[in-house]
Amino acid sequence: MSDTYKALSDPTRRRIVELLKQKDMTVSEITAHFNISQPSISQHLSILKNSQLIESYKEGKYVVYSLNLTVLQDVLGWFLTLLKKQGE
Repeated sequence: MSDTYKALSDPTRRRIVELLKQKDMTVSEITAHFNISQPSISQHLSILKNSQLIESYKEGKYVVYSLNLTVLQDVLGWFLTLLKKQGE
């Protein structure tokens, strides 16, 4: 879970997660939303992928990135258990 928190600690990676919440995207489509290079975006995508927050699949000659909701649900569930214990 620490990889997840580390991945989400960066504002660029949080923005990428927000974009992928809307729809699956290629690295070029994601890069179009930022003023940084495609290699920099690829590095952010690699960190998100290593933390299992996103997944990728091949579509023709493109790699498409998508949000992995399972990991986000696990993190949210963990936070909710903390809040529940505190509120008891």
